[in-house]
Amino acid sequence: MKKSEYILKSFLSAAGVFIYVGAVAWLGFNSQNIFGKQPTFLMPLFVLLLFVISALITGMLVLGKPIHLYLGGLKKKSFVLLFSTLGWLVLFALSVAVFLLTRY
Repeated sequence: MKKSEYILKSFLSAAGVFIYVGAVAWLGFNSQNIFGKQPTFLMPLFVLLLFVISALITGMLVLGKPIHLYLGGLKKKSFVLLFSTLGWLVLFALSVAVFLLTRY
């Protein structure tokens, strides 16, 4: 693959993480409206399970292909993909921060 294809793939991985994190944040923000007030053991259990699942999903999106490339002997390309994905995630985070700072 060309370097530009790795940049596009890293953007798609970072966008997937951004969309997934946004969906989980929306669920957390609206959890009382969706589930009601839950004074039981099940709500903390659900939140912790969602945390573990989220770590696995985002880990696969960010690290899956770079690890596959690295183990396949394409070490330089794996680092290009990994750090490109990291760069996109930082750009997304900065965009959200700028939006929040300029909104108020």
